[in-house]
Amino acid sequence: MNPIRLVAIALIVLGVLGLAYGGFSYTKDTTVVKIGPIELSAKEKQTVNVPMWAGIGAIVVGGLLLVLGSKKG
Repeated sequence: MNPIRLVAIALIVLGVLGLAYGGFSYTKDTTVVKIGPIELSAKEKQTVNVPMWAGIGAIVVGGLLLVLGSKKG
């Protein structure tokens, strides 16, 4: 399988996941207070929303790469 097809499939999969879940979240450690050797930290939950147009765009571009990449090779 050539690299263009792999990128195309990855874009399609990421686009479908972006549309299905609408975003993702992660936990970030933040230092709240630091006094000398003593450090107090907290965990913050951050959420990143994936716009619908980005998911649809990734699917369209992946599909075009898949079709045009197979015709070229």
